[in-house]
Amino acid sequence: MKAGTAGAAGLWDRFGDAVIAVGVAAALVVTGVSERHGQGPTGVDLLGYGLLAAGGLALVARRRAPVAVLVVTGLCAVGYQAAGFDVPVVGYLFAVYAAVRAGHRAVTAAASLAMIAALPVAALVSGLDDTGEAFARARGALELAWLIAAGAAGEALRQAERRADEAERTREETARRRADEERLRIARELHDSLTHQISVVKVQAEVAVHVARRRGEEVPPALLAIQEAGREASRELRATLEALRDDDTAPPRGLDAVPELVERARAFGLDATLTVEGAGEAEGRRPDVPAAVDRTVYRIVQESLTNVARHADARTVSVRVACRPDTVSVRVEDDGRARPGRAPAPGLGLLGMRERVTALGGRLRAEPRAEGGFAVRAELPVAPDPAGERAVGRTS
Repeated sequence: MKAGTAGAAGLWDRFGDAVIAVGVAAALVVTGVSERHGQGPTGVDLLGYGLLAAGGLALVARRRAPVAVLVVTGLCAVGYQAAGFDVPVVGYLFAVYAAVRAGHRAVTAAASLAMIAALPVAALVSGLDDTGEAFARARGALELAWLIAAGAAGEALRQAERRADEAERTREETARRRADEERLRIARELHDSLTHQISVVKVQAEVAVHVARRRGEEVPPALLAIQEAGREASRELRATLEALRDDDTAPPRGLDAVPELVERARAFGLDATLTVEGAGEAEGRRPDVPAAVDRTVYRIVQESLTNVARHADARTVSVRVACRPDTVSVRVEDDGRARPGRAPAPGLGLLGMRERVTALGGRLRAEPRAEGGFAVRAELPVAPDPAGERAVGRTS
């Protein structure tokens, strides 16, 4: 039932103005024909019928161009009155309602005063000799009470819509304030729960490396990896806390830091390659992409390489980032143990990647490759590049 009601409302929003315009035009023409019943049509009559129809059909644009419709319906009303059609100016009343609802009160008042003055003149032009009768016909065509009622209805609906917009804005501000408060709470909890432990790991690793070097011993690669991971974890935690606090002094990492991720993967013993394609690379400049896309690319590559190092049992991994005018695509492929039909269960990291990509309106596929190994492919939409530069490649 609710779906049917929503569908009917959508159809009315789409075709309602056209239905009203055709209905008003038909009513005006039928009234004009009935007034001319038994009389053969003349050239002036045909002009009057055309103005009656145009005065109604113009209402189809009353939401998009209310002032223009107000002027057109007013001119049509004066025109068919001058052609001798004593028909109420119904189309103009609809236009008054639409113009006042859109906030054009002063223009509507000025146009209505002009109509009140022009209609008696139109009645005199139509052939009436009696000024009093001309004013009576004008008053019958445009009752002042109906004019005021149309304007009052438009103003009442405009005020109601404005109050609804204010209420919606207030709800959004309240939700935004609560979100800010939640970010600060999360930042405090992260700081209290993680900073100390990560600092201990980093300090202990650095001490162990220092002692081994002083003794002239070879530092184990795993210990160096722990030391570097501790440093990176500290940097990431600081960046995350600053982002949660809405602090722009140290923006999160993006495309510029992807080579560091690849170098770190090599330190773990992977044969890692990086290929970046994008506008501006021929001149040595980084691709220009939105900040949100920039951060998401970094997170996708970071999470993918972390999963390869931990779970894939792979020897090689390739990272490819292609920056095009309308999209940025990311592809991370390894030669690990994943096989079609034996896809690993998605963990929190993969779910987080999917949420980031979906939030930006992109697409993400993470699945085993036919030739073996695992592939993560993401496409992120971006605004068209105003510079119109062509993409070229770079491989490291």
